[in-house]
Amino acid sequence: MSGDRGTLARGATPTAQDKDSWPRPTAPANRRAPRAARERKPGLAALALLLIVGGALGAAYLVVQNGHRVAAIEITQPLGAGQRIPPNALREVEIAPGAGLGYVPWSEAGQVTQFYAATAIPSGTLLSGAMVARTNNLAAGKAVVGLALKDGQLPDGLQAGDRVNVYEVSDAAQSCPGTAGSVLATDAMVLGISAPAAASSQSAIDVRVALAPAAAGAVACNAANGNVGVAMLPQPGSGAG
Repeated sequence: MSGDRGTLARGATPTAQDKDSWPRPTAPANRRAPRAARERKPGLAALALLLIVGGALGAAYLVVQNGHRVAAIEITQPLGAGQRIPPNALREVEIAPGAGLGYVPWSEAGQVTQFYAATAIPSGTLLSGAMVARTNNLAAGKAVVGLALKDGQLPDGLQAGDRVNVYEVSDAAQSCPGTAGSVLATDAMVLGISAPAAASSQSAIDVRVALAPAAAGAVACNAANGNVGVAMLPQPGSGAG
């Protein structure tokens, strides 16, 4: 009877070919692979939100600070110590406040012209209160004399704050004291230099000097006759003998 059945005998071991012919089980179509549950971290989310908000506020603050500027005074030409500050040496500039810079506001420009430079001030300097003085201490106790000098009577580069000697440069007949080449005044201080107006026919440069009162008469007399010249002295600390 067993030979008539088309089935495998009990206890028979299936071959590899038989295994390949068997249908493989399939998973249901709607079944997905299990995923790990996502852990929620509300603390990190709050921190990220805080950083975003803080960055936005910081950027807004910088924009506001950069937009808020104040008007200050800048010096546009070199000024010597003791020189009265001229209006044409002032320029309005915009600066950011709170930068640790001392400055004189532009609104006080009209009052600044009534003051003197306490020290030498280079061009392009932001003016501060420590740079100006109400009085010209360099001329204290000295006489101030004006000189009209032409080319050859003053050195190139002469500026306010320089120290000079004043000489008689001619032996033309005159009634002024001194002889040609003699020193009329020593260690005089240049207080200011101004060129003549464009409409003027004179080419002389006006130089104001402060000198010892005893020498003022001889200097003034020779200056009125166009008979003086000045020589610049070495600056203190320059090392010149």
